[in-house]
Amino acid sequence: MAEQQSQTFMLEVVTPQRLIISEEIEELMAPGQEGYFGVWPGHTPFMTTLKIGELSYTRGRKERFLAVNWGYAEVRPDKVIVLVESAERPEEIDLARAEQAKVRAEERLRQFGDEAIDHARAQAALERALARMAVAAKGRQS
Repeated sequence: MAEQQSQTFMLEVVTPQRLIISEEIEELMAPGQEGYFGVWPGHTPFMTTLKIGELSYTRGRKERFLAVNWGYAEVRPDKVIVLVESAERPEEIDLARAEQAKVRAEERLRQFGDEAIDHARAQAALERALARMAVAAKGRQS
């Protein structure tokens, strides 16, 4: 007799400060270093690095979002563990602050050639601000 596969899997999102999520979900989309990837129940195991971006997951047919900042993901058939430097739910994001961070980062990036400016750091700040703004906007729509 064929074994019936579960329709959900466990997602845990952890930062150095706290456990953000520990719940059963149906689907996950995460910002892998080489691009976004999706995970469904029974997925083939793998490990990957994550970049700054939006992490989305579906629970009870409702899509939910997190802004995440660099980390790792371990995918197993029945569980995904995401370890990131930071993760924020839409309601935790100060949109005005994220918009100000975007403006500051863009200003720094316009100063190309100025050796006092760390362009990699400015680019990361811009990516964080954009991810936070996108997640905040999506959270307000739902």
